[in-house]
Amino acid sequence: MWNLTGGRTHATDVSNASRTLVFDIHRRAWDDDLLGLLGIPRSMMAAPVPSSGVVGETEARHFGAPVPIAGIAGDQQAALFGQTCFVAGEAKNTYGTGCFLLVNTGERAAAASGGLLTTIAWDIGAGVRYALEGSAFITGAAVQWLRDGLGIIATAAETEALAASLVGNDNVYLVPAFTGLGAPHWDMYARGLLIGIERGTTRAHIARATLESIAYQTRDLIEAMRGAGQAIEVLRVDGGGTTNGFLMQFQADIAGIPVEVAAIRETTALGAAFLAGLATGVWKTPDELRRRRTVSARFEPRMSADERESLYAGWLRAVERARGWALS
Repeated sequence: MWNLTGGRTHATDVSNASRTLVFDIHRRAWDDDLLGLLGIPRSMMAAPVPSSGVVGETEARHFGAPVPIAGIAGDQQAALFGQTCFVAGEAKNTYGTGCFLLVNTGERAAAASGGLLTTIAWDIGAGVRYALEGSAFITGAAVQWLRDGLGIIATAAETEALAASLVGNDNVYLVPAFTGLGAPHWDMYARGLLIGIERGTTRAHIARATLESIAYQTRDLIEAMRGAGQAIEVLRVDGGGTTNGFLMQFQADIAGIPVEVAAIRETTALGAAFLAGLATGVWKTPDELRRRRTVSARFEPRMSADERESLYAGWLRAVERARGWALS
């Protein structure tokens, strides 16, 4: 079987590219032309199935009784479902090693413009729902670099107090393009850049610039969504990075929209459970799932529009200087 979250325009890594790139997300069928180009016999491809529905079961000997296999979704689609973003325009951002922003576009497969990807969100029996996706490669991984690479922090949690110890960023920016830049830039030749440092720059500045870079990259994705005609009014967030209060407040400030932290941060697992539960009768309708959604914290924008745009303009200047470096 193959879940309906792949797509001809959606491939997140090399290992699954041969599967996702040959699935036409508009016709919801394997693409014979691409199968032919890649030399893949159609007989090798499994039948697509809905995201929610019993498609098999485990053998009884593994768990003492057969367990139905009833929920199938990619990581980010599952997180979108776990955040109960069931209405077009609702969006979530997952803060992990990278950041992944998805917005539900409903029955409309929005054009993959501005460096975004069009993907199938899910099919739970009421027809396919689509999403726009944007990914930033290095976000939480940059914090790990502070700990493991530079050795200036012992734990990721230290960055919150360090960042908050400063009144501002003192014009210090980090562009964590360690493996290039993802959406919306898609520059494989960009490289990491720390700029604006002076004699008085401390590890607190570097820690703050690292956290701010996560929020700036998310703002890049939000702007790309807006450019594609998909406004985001509230950002639902999950993942390990949401434990950092400084980051969440700065995210709300630099995006200019409220940020809601999911009480259950592992929304990928939650979304998979929701899909399976709907299929097996644990829950009857998505409305029941929406009523179960809880928010642990909500961050409102506090920054002035002038300060917000000035900081973001500085980020864009830094990004421009980081681009194409590996070609130099």
